[in-house]
Amino acid sequence: YLLTMEEESVDFVAEGEGSITIVELLQVLRSGGIDGLSKVRGLWYRENGAIRSAPPAPISDDLDRDYPAVAWDLLPMDKYRAHNWHCFGCLQDRQPYGVLYTSLGCPFKCSFCCINTPFGKPKIRYRSPQSVIEEIDLLVNKYHIKTIKIIDELFFLQRQHVEEICDLIISRVYDLNFWAYARVDTVKEDLLPKLKKAGINWLALGIESGSKHVRDGVEKGRFGQEDIRRVVRMIQDAGLYIIGNYIFGLPDDDMQSMQDTLDLALDLNCEFANFYCAMAYPGSKLYTMAVENKWALPDRWHAFSQHGVDALPLPTEHCTAGQVLRFRDNAFQIYFNDPLYLARVEKVFGRETVTHIREMASRPVTRRHYDDLPINVPRSRQQSTTP
Repeated sequence: YLLTMEEESVDFVAEGEGSITIVELLQVLRSGGIDGLSKVRGLWYRENGAIRSAPPAPISDDLDRDYPAVAWDLLPMDKYRAHNWHCFGCLQDRQPYGVLYTSLGCPFKCSFCCINTPFGKPKIRYRSPQSVIEEIDLLVNKYHIKTIKIIDELFFLQRQHVEEICDLIISRVYDLNFWAYARVDTVKEDLLPKLKKAGINWLALGIESGSKHVRDGVEKGRFGQEDIRRVVRMIQDAGLYIIGNYIFGLPDDDMQSMQDTLDLALDLNCEFANFYCAMAYPGSKLYTMAVENKWALPDRWHAFSQHGVDALPLPTEHCTAGQVLRFRDNAFQIYFNDPLYLARVEKVFGRETVTHIREMASRPVTRRHYDDLPINVPRSRQQSTTP
């Protein structure tokens, strides 16, 4: 599938983590020939028009040894800037910006996620806290970075790992602004003050749906609505901010369940929200389901892009792909123009951030695959403007 999708533009595909494959491939190409491609572990390639594959590459069992810190000196550091919401209240601090990981993989099995495909199975491996702090030291002292994304699929999971990293950051007395991913069912209340003290100001929560039935259908059903509300308030009470992540068009979704998801997002009123369409990314269980059920899939990579003009999400039993897409885009506009949301933003971050959000929401995306559908603003939002 990988080689046939954009057949004319793909020369090589690295299966698995890719690092060993890329190094060995470069060694072969630099030698001036291609005779050694069959020995490049993890490589898929063409030979006389036929698709070939080499033996798989091993997965690293020592991240400190195999994945040292990024070669920041080779990157155009002046080109990068943080997500806008990461710097709400201090938008001037979006640059300089850095990203680092403290672990690879995830032990969970959400059907819409393909993160574990390169690693072979649900699993998480960690860098040592000492390795992580050395990279943070470099970012702060050499590049004067204070705004950092922790790119781990799930940072807030292993208690000792989180605590040791936070303790090392706190001991430096750095004034940093991090964000990281967490699950509703992995957040520990007693650790939140330490995260805040270390500068981890934002947590991204995978809430996904306002329907437990829909969450159960994609193996994300270990928590209910009250658990979600309790954890959101718990995080906010500790002084951290939340990006609520939501998905429209999961297999069991219908118009009402998608409306329930939007209603939940508005009710939670997190400091930011990401709205996605369900996509059957290759390597995910949703992709396998889509192939087995002969559901329509994008025939070009760019149609998997959430914000692309050709974006084509999954249909459900009750909604077309175009209806899901339009619902998502309408939900975005409703949320970021909502009076209660904007009142909260102004109270927490100030008027400048409200102006920034209004400008952001004034730029609609262009789509090819819309279908018309009705969408209702929750009655409570039409009647009330108090934060």
